[in-house]
Amino acid sequence: MAGAAGPASVVGRPPAADLALLGIAVLFISSSGPIIAAIAAPALAIAFWRTFLGSAFTAPWVLLRRRDELRALTRRDVRLIVLSGLLLGAHFATWIPSLRFTSVAASTALVATQPVWAALIAKWRGAHIPRQAWVGIGIALVGVAVLTGIDLSIDPRHLIGDALALIGAMLAAAYVTVAESARKSVSTATLTTGLYATSAVLLLVLTLALGQALVGFSLQDWILIGLLTLGAQLLGHTLINKVLSTTSATFVSLAILLEMPGATIIAAIALGQLPPWGVLPAAALMFVGIIIVIRSGSRTVPSETSPI
Repeated sequence: MAGAAGPASVVGRPPAADLALLGIAVLFISSSGPIIAAIAAPALAIAFWRTFLGSAFTAPWVLLRRRDELRALTRRDVRLIVLSGLLLGAHFATWIPSLRFTSVAASTALVATQPVWAALIAKWRGAHIPRQAWVGIGIALVGVAVLTGIDLSIDPRHLIGDALALIGAMLAAAYVTVAESARKSVSTATLTTGLYATSAVLLLVLTLALGQALVGFSLQDWILIGLLTLGAQLLGHTLINKVLSTTSATFVSLAILLEMPGATIIAAIALGQLPPWGVLPAAALMFVGIIIVIRSGSRTVPSETSPI
């Protein structure tokens, strides 16, 4: 997602039109977890079709309108696009299967810790992390520990889902870090198409290697995969890209956190999937911790609003 117009630490009230667009974007993104949970097709197949169709939708526009940019890509640009795509594919290959083992609420809350891991990656790369961010990281990690403990007490299988969602969050943080570097010299459209295509190739290999089916799904599954691609993959992130031109990245990052309760509510209404009450305080701890990390205002901590 392109950089914001204002400082990353500013959390002012955006224009009314941006608030409306953000609301629509968060709704689409929040639907991702519940839709995936409702699809009977194999998890890796869902991930493949999501990224393949995403690149198929964007590629024609890039090939027609960005040919000069494609010719001018340097080896460094290509390496960054490919690496970010591999990391995104690995993110989907862990987070989407997590929904087969744990609840939408737990999985969405854990994968939302991505800003925490992005901060730790930034620190590892030599960036200064404000004290306020460390406080937020600590609170969020306590929430993670509480949630996984509760899930383990309910069903040991849930711990598999929790672990996959947490690894997915770490991979998302790595993907965003690399993609943000690529975005400095590559347009959003070109980067999006390239990394979606790279993700699709990785996921195709994983799907075939593990013997999972890529076709033969029910009509309902295909419709849901189409809705997932059109909604969360294309419209949700596209609207976020649009508002970032006039709204701070900090505000957008905070708005995206509403995916956590949004996905939980949608899953409860559409799937009848009510999370255990003990999960809610743990998710609240993570929510508070992540907000503190985002509001610490560190420009060195990329978030999912940064590159694409």
